[in-house]
Amino acid sequence: RLCMVAMLALAAVAAAYTFPNAAAMHTARLNSGGASPNELVFSSSRTAALHAIRAGASAVSLKEEGLCTKLEVPSELLDNTDVFIFDCDGVIWKGDSVIDGVPAVLDMLRKAGKKVFFVTNNSTKSRKGYLGKFTSLGLNVEAEEIFSSSFAAAAYLEQTKFKETGKKVYVIGEVGIEEELDLIGVPHIGGPADADKKVELKSGYALPHDEDVGAVIVGFDRYINYYKIQYAQLCINENPGCEFIVTNLDAVTHLTDAQEWAGNGAMAGAIKGCTNREPTLVGKPSPLMIDYMVEKYGIERDRICMVGDRLDTDILFGQNNGLKSCLTLSGVTTQEKLFSPENKIKPDYYVDSIAQFKVE
Repeated sequence: RLCMVAMLALAAVAAAYTFPNAAAMHTARLNSGGASPNELVFSSSRTAALHAIRAGASAVSLKEEGLCTKLEVPSELLDNTDVFIFDCDGVIWKGDSVIDGVPAVLDMLRKAGKKVFFVTNNSTKSRKGYLGKFTSLGLNVEAEEIFSSSFAAAAYLEQTKFKETGKKVYVIGEVGIEEELDLIGVPHIGGPADADKKVELKSGYALPHDEDVGAVIVGFDRYINYYKIQYAQLCINENPGCEFIVTNLDAVTHLTDAQEWAGNGAMAGAIKGCTNREPTLVGKPSPLMIDYMVEKYGIERDRICMVGDRLDTDILFGQNNGLKSCLTLSGVTTQEKLFSPENKIKPDYYVDSIAQFKVE
């Protein structure tokens, strides 16, 4: 494969040539207990990069040539980055197990004065719930460093002043979405309460639905059923102006460290299929969360690196929003997929795991 050929050629000359370094109100409510409310195409022109090396060029932009490089010298990335945004599943942990070397890397980054944030598309927990998970795994993280897609859904409703409509939300998902909606004072129905509900299909039967539902939020739901799908499609198809919002479109997720499991793309796909509506995406690679962070903390996009295990969400999130990107192979993406001719999304760097960020 072309990328592999280029990588081998670049490695052969590495010794001789050096490559250069390529929601505030919501947080207050959470901390107070909730009392108040660019795609880079894989280039076949890698020969141009190699010719530049042979000609004695002192630098080659791998990104511009559509190539990707393994991070061998951590300082190449660390020296040019002030903020690291980490995905969680497949990057920090798998299931309920911390990935080896992660605690030491997080400690090192903080001691070096780097800002660290955690952005996850998993909506099953609220930020408060994720704080509990970090703590249970022995990781010292602040609530304001966590951005979940359940939080993003609530932040979107705040941004669009949904509460002022007096409408309610129907939830396909778990407690994370409900807890975040409670923090902003938006009424909701569905969610875990509908886990065991069934539809009795008999002559003349029509499932009743609440006409005051003004938005349907679809997040990962281990207890999705036909009742929930039918209720959601009735709200979207029959309630005028009802919004269809999804926390993410991930195809698979890490519920355990033993295998991949069907992700929220399956739940969202079911609702898309019966409504013929495209949803509003609030999780990665949507810009909503990064726009919030940039505005709140006043950070420069070109000094931020997005680190994740998914090409079509994490890396695309970084590229679409003007960030550096680093793919870790500790999650769903393999090296074979990264280098395959079919893959058009290339990170600035890739690592086996973020343990390789550690400066010895």
